Amino acid sequence: MPQEQHALEGFEGSELPPTDNSQDEFIQLNEVDQELAADDAEEPIEEDEDDEDDIPEESLEIDLSNNSVTYFDKHTDSVFTVFHHPSLPLVCSGGGDNVAHLWTSHSQPPKFAGSLETHTESVIAGGFSCDGNFLVTADMTGKVVVHASQKGGSRWKLVSEMQEVEEVIWLKCHPTIPGIFAFGATDGSVWCYQIDQNSGNLEQLMSGFAHQEDCTAGEFINVGQGENVLQLVSAATDGTIIGWNGFTGQQLFKVSKDELKGLETPWVTLSAAPPTGSAAVVACGSNNGVLALINGNNGSVLHLSAVMELQPEQDDIMASVETIAWSKILPVMAVGLVCGNVLIYDTTTWRVRHKIALEDAVTKILFDNENLFVSCINGRVYQFDSRSGEEKYVCLGHNMGVLDFVLVKKDDEDSTRLITAGDEGVSLVFDIPN
Repeated sequence: MPQEQHALEGFEGSELPPTDNSQDEFIQLNEVDQELAADDAEEPIEEDEDDEDDIPEESLEIDLSNNSVTYFDKHTDSVFTVFHHPSLPLVCSGGGDNVAHLWTSHSQPPKFAGSLETHTESVIAGGFSCDGNFLVTADMTGKVVVHASQKGGSRWKLVSEMQEVEEVIWLKCHPTIPGIFAFGATDGSVWCYQIDQNSGNLEQLMSGFAHQEDCTAGEFINVGQGENVLQLVSAATDGTIIGWNGFTGQQLFKVSKDELKGLETPWVTLSAAPPTGSAAVVACGSNNGVLALINGNNGSVLHLSAVMELQPEQDDIMASVETIAWSKILPVMAVGLVCGNVLIYDTTTWRVRHKIALEDAVTKILFDNENLFVSCINGRVYQFDSRSGEEKYVCLGHNMGVLDFVLVKKDDEDSTRLITAGDEGVSLVFDIPN
């Protein structure tokens, strides 16, 4: 593997638009500016009832369309997570085979760069430290493992491991402070650690036990205020949202049912707005369709709404907010739902600017300048124009769901490379044409 570093192009930030400081009533269907349906690659084939007896029961039609440029297939079970080194062309993918693999993102085919085989259950979360010196992975037994970069990232050495909880749900490395990471667990606990830059040893900075149910999501906030500020916000299925001092474990605020008009809100996802000045805004989505905007500095509720109006025959889970993303250059935020809807909000008014309907559950959303990328359980990743909501490109090749994906800027090019985590155990690599 090349030892020289390949710098990735960054994104330009912009100021967050003014946020409505009132607790808005639920958004109604007539407040959606435009509703779009994603185009299917093929028209459905109508079945001839007379020929039904001639079709074997075990027959299965699989769409073999594939526009990927290469693939990585060393996993023997579902790939749950995929993430990229901050400066090297290096990918880490974790799967249900209890292994995290390292492989290159710039070559065709990818070059295998090693396996991390210290886990005993599915690897479901991980990240590289912001300086690229450490790799942190976590599995479903609660085991967290740290590897250190050697020889310019061509080798990775095991330096620390721990197991404080029964199961880790999420793990995030701090985007600006090297060696800091946090995670949340099924017992509701939140933990923050620092990796010693010389030895790789772990120092526990805090542990918090204020959530009473699964801590499902967490984000660092105020990340541009220097190494003396370490704050994070976490959310749980008990309906609480808590701000923490990451150094001391002190609670900065706690939002519960009383602050949310008495609503039951089992939170399942959380996303911090791009940092701007002293503002810190966090969006939280529940598994029954509630969306809340929280001031991350004091816990005040800035906005509260429902993401869809459920029909009598629909279960609450159809409105579950599975993913949230913010644009760094436009005043828009997008959410993806289990029912397949993608809602693009105007963050100056909190009206839904566009509604896109996919055929199956949305798993992840990412912005790339004006482009919006959406992965789906139908095995596709869609590229939309976030201004118009129009479809621009569809990544095809998976025959099962896309569980995660990452975007990488190609060296010396304007094009974007998209790398997936597939439920069938394969990662596909796509070059986005525009």
